[in-house]
Amino acid sequence: MKQFNYILTDENGIHARPAGMLVKEASKYTSSINIQKGEKSADAKRLFSIMSLAAKKGDELSFSISGQDESDAAESLEKFLKANL
Repeated sequence: MKQFNYILTDENGIHARPAGMLVKEASKYTSSINIQKGEKSADAKRLFSIMSLAAKKGDELSFSISGQDESDAAESLEKFLKANL
């Protein structure tokens, strides 16, 4: 299992467009990808699950990735987050 944290820097947080892009990125991998924000958790491959986090600028998200391609998925998602959120 790979884990990392990310603090949102985008002024708008995670709204529909970046959530859709995140789902698209996460769906490239067979690993299970979970996002935790406080007491809430979301499946990174499900748009409405991510939207339910209501993540805003400054919120810390914890990513847990487990599966066959977890290392590649973690590296790719970290790059994606830094470039887009």
